[in-house]
Amino acid sequence: MSEYTLLDGKKILIVDDEADVLDMLEELLEMCDVVKASTFEEAKNLLESQQFDLTILDIMGVNGYGLLEIANEKGVPAVMLTAHAFTPGNLLRSVKEGADSYLPKEEISNIAVFLNEILGAIQKGKDPWEPWQKKLPQSYFEKRWGALSKNTTQDFWDQFKASIKNRKK
Repeated sequence: MSEYTLLDGKKILIVDDEADVLDMLEELLEMCDVVKASTFEEAKNLLESQQFDLTILDIMGVNGYGLLEIANEKGVPAVMLTAHAFTPGNLLRSVKEGADSYLPKEEISNIAVFLNEILGAIQKGKDPWEPWQKKLPQSYFEKRWGALSKNTTQDFWDQFKASIKNRKK
C-alpha cells in the first residue's frame, strides 16, 4: 500500500500526445493500474470499451474537451492537465464542462497528492475542486498569468466560484 491509499489499484486512463508525459505519469502513478493513450481516437475507444476510476486529459493535442464530454457521460472523474492551455479561459471552461480538477503540467510531480485528495473529496460527497483551491491559491494563478487589473482579477475569481457552484455533474 502506498501513502496514497485512495489511488492504490485504481484504473486510470491518461491521455497526452507527448510520450514523455505519459511515461512520467505512469511512473508517478505506479500504485495505479495505468492505461495510456496518445490520440483522441485511442482514448475515445478506451473510454467507451473499458471502466476507469479516473482519467487525466491533456487539453491540447488530443481534444481534451471532447474526451471530457465522453468521460462525463461515462461517469468517470476527469482531471485536465495542461501546459500551453493554462489560461483563465481554459480554467473556466474546464469547470463549466464538468472537469473535477485542472492542473498545470509544472505541478505534475505532485499528481498523486492531487488525485488522492480529489478521490477523497468525491468519496465524501464534497466538491473535488476544494483540494485544488487549497493547493493552488489565487496568488499562484495571478503570478502565472501576470498582473491583471484588480477589477479583472476579482471578476475572474467571481466567475470561477460561480462556475464551480453551477458546474455540470
